[in-house]
Amino acid sequence: MAALRIEGYVIVSADGMLADAHNVMPDELKFEGDKAFFTAALDRADLVLHGRNSYEDQPNSPRRKRIILTRKIDAIAPDPANPKATLWNPAGASFEAACSRAGVETGTVAVIGGPGVFGMFMDRYDEFWLSLAPHVHIPGGEPCFPGVPARSPQDILAAHGLRPGKPQMLDAAHEVSVTPWRRSP
Repeated sequence: MAALRIEGYVIVSADGMLADAHNVMPDELKFEGDKAFFTAALDRADLVLHGRNSYEDQPNSPRRKRIILTRKIDAIAPDPANPKATLWNPAGASFEAACSRAGVETGTVAVIGGPGVFGMFMDRYDEFWLSLAPHVHIPGGEPCFPGVPARSPQDILAAHGLRPGKPQMLDAAHEVSVTPWRRSP
């Protein structure tokens, strides 16, 4: 399914966390510049993919096609709560089959988490957009990727063949930036 482009999106604290110990993104990790960047990226995506604890609460959210990873079904099923969503159990069906059931076989898939979901696609990302809030620390929080905090998110992306591009400042007052990590050709 080479016609799909897979992109990842996450904002992390200085210690590589994307949520607190209760899997909730704390207000300290929410910045208007990052929110605007994230919203625009999801508006451009053809499909959003995430786990059951990850979601984006935005005005356009109900209009987005999405795949939600879950172990509550055997393979692939429609989401009874959302006509735009497809439920997918990776143990029972391929990613390609889930995308096909969602009606998306070309275009961009935006992977938005959580850590297990991000980890599944490490060797398939075309690009990963890593936003960093360098002055926020979330002790005991939920790491963005498997292997964090023993290794940094940047080290993990590099270990999977992704290379950093030029960072873009999203919030100068808080020094929040986003760096595109791209697969080496």
